[in-house]
Amino acid sequence: MPMFAWALVLMVASYAIQSLTMKSNNAKPASLEDFDFPQAGEGTPQAVFFGDNWTTGYQVLWYGNIRTKKIKAGGKK
Repeated sequence: MPMFAWALVLMVASYAIQSLTMKSNNAKPASLEDFDFPQAGEGTPQAVFFGDNWTTGYQVLWYGNIRTKKIKAGGKK
């Protein structure tokens, strides 16, 4: 019987920790204005690297497909 008591105590403690550390549902999703990517100016030469290289003058020409769309509930087919 003590094994089940320890399991119950650990389950209750796990639930308490989870509920205390849960994030708020009021948080807004990140928008494109929240990101600050270094962008190339017009006329700036672009470096092309092959293999592993390190450069101090980096540019970001493209960074993923940043889009958002609402999650639709009820994925029944």
